[in-house]
Amino acid sequence: AGSFQDAGVIQHAYNLNFPLHAVPASSAECPAWSAFSVSSPAVVLETAEDRPEAVVVRLYEAHGSTVVAWLQTSLPVEEAMLCDLLERPVARGCLPLEQRGVRLSFTPFRVLSVLLVLRR
Repeated sequence: AGSFQDAGVIQHAYNLNFPLHAVPASSAECPAWSAFSVSSPAVVLETAEDRPEAVVVRLYEAHGSTVVAWLQTSLPVEEAMLCDLLERPVARGCLPLEQRGVRLSFTPFRVLSVLLVLRR
C-alpha cells in the first residue's frame, strides 16, 4: 500500500536478491555487530571495498528525494573524504568526523563514494 518508498520495495528487493545465509555456529550468545549504518531509509549503502589502510563506501539516494543522512561505522576511522567513481579524493572533499558519524547530503538518485582512512 502507498508509494514504493512507504512499502519498502528497495529493501525487499535487496532481501530477495541477496538473501541472508545462515551457517551453523556454537550455541554461545554473540552480540549484534554491524560495520556500517545509515540514518535514512532513502540512502542505500551499496558496497564497501577494502583498500590498504582504508575502506571505500559507495552509497546512493534511492527514493528520488533530497536528504541528509549520517553514515556511522564501528571501524577506527581517522579521516573521511569524498572521492570520485575511480576512488580518487576530490578537491575540498574532506568530511568532518562528528559524534553522529559522517554527514552526507544527497540530491535525487545521487551516488556518493566516501574514502574512510583507518587508524594504524
